[in-house]
Amino acid sequence: MSTKSVSPKSPRDVVIVDGLRTPFAKADTKLKTVHPAELGRVALRELFARTNFDVNLVDEVIIGNTGSPSDAVNIGRVVALGAGVPQRTSAHTVHRNCASALESISTGFDKIKAGMADVVVAGGTESMSQMPLIYSAEVTKAIAALGGARSPGQQLGALAGLVGADMKAIMGLLTTSPMARAPYKPRISIVEGLTDPFVGKNMGETAELLAKEWTLSRKEQDEFALQSHQRAVAAMKNGVMAEEITPVYLPPNFKEVVEADIGPRDGQSMEALAKLKPIFDRKNGTVTAGNACPITDGAAMVILMSREKAEKLGYKPLARVLSYAFAGLEPERMGLGPVYSSPIALRRAGLELSDMDYIELNEAFAAQVLACMRAFESDKFAREKLDLPKAVGSVDMAKLNVNGGAIALGHPVGATGTRIVLTLMKQLKRTGKEFGLATLCIGGGQGGAMVIQNES
Repeated sequence: MSTKSVSPKSPRDVVIVDGLRTPFAKADTKLKTVHPAELGRVALRELFARTNFDVNLVDEVIIGNTGSPSDAVNIGRVVALGAGVPQRTSAHTVHRNCASALESISTGFDKIKAGMADVVVAGGTESMSQMPLIYSAEVTKAIAALGGARSPGQQLGALAGLVGADMKAIMGLLTTSPMARAPYKPRISIVEGLTDPFVGKNMGETAELLAKEWTLSRKEQDEFALQSHQRAVAAMKNGVMAEEITPVYLPPNFKEVVEADIGPRDGQSMEALAKLKPIFDRKNGTVTAGNACPITDGAAMVILMSREKAEKLGYKPLARVLSYAFAGLEPERMGLGPVYSSPIALRRAGLELSDMDYIELNEAFAAQVLACMRAFESDKFAREKLDLPKAVGSVDMAKLNVNGGAIALGHPVGATGTRIVLTLMKQLKRTGKEFGLATLCIGGGQGGAMVIQNES
């Protein structure tokens, strides 16, 4: 039974005044040419406009991002200046893989709680369409030689070296030994970038491990994926998602506009999902493109303030941040991260899982979410892995990702942490409910969680 012993309101409470995001679009679709800094700028500029906010009041801008673009390495600063934040205001970028945008909010929370700031803009942005490719040392050396060549003879020699490096890479990729392949990789792809260096598994392979360990069938995973699409489509049709989205006008002529998420499938069916083949374990696997989140482009922003500052400025906050937590676990089981971080965040808030009116648990994979649900309610798991006397609690499907999740909406890695907090906050306001938990797994073997309270 819950004590509901949340702390009383205080002037140093951290509150969220409002938030906004761009549409989320599958990579290589409508937003593929929009720079991630521009995605962030659009969301933040419109958030300032809708809240009639004076940008001179911002103390700090903190933006999550994972695929740092070469022309905007500290993308937080680029987003801030683009959105009209004064040059004197500092801005920085944070990177915690899938929880980068949750890290931005938690960092802002700490600054406000400590009295080091009163107003912090937090958020995240990601263009997974424009993720940088990293070339191997051998290919990079050959490209540098070509760039530095002066005479025709030097240019031909450098070009031959580049072709030779590429041929070595191709031959290396055809070998069977991973150790033989390693020195000759021509470039690092987005899939390799999401591979854990300690265990050598990419995120999809970690989902396959959870599916096997928790005996999750392909049918269970596809059913969960179908529900995600159905809920997201319903939220789009009834205008729920529109409450948190600002349109993006597409360059170069800015005549075409993207107003809604590109990902949720109206008419998705179990039959269509069943036709998809496993990706990460082609022989015995159950994780497919249909029951996993797509790689996605998008940005999300929120404005944090101390309660004292919000009241002074006349703002009525939408939510109060009660607590947050990050926790580590085995990298090969990174999908269980929410089960590790959520109990800590709940304890710090003085609440229990049963007190949560809504839960946003990021859907990296259906297998990962379903495994979390089983682990949450397992006494054995709680004792052996969490050092708790009993299970954390059961997750009610009627409270979980009620407007769909990342399997339908997508997962722009550097932005999702803010998106789930934003969606949760809007849902609490819309329904008049009180408490919510936003949580997600993090590549590399971590979990992040944040507990918020409806203020509206």
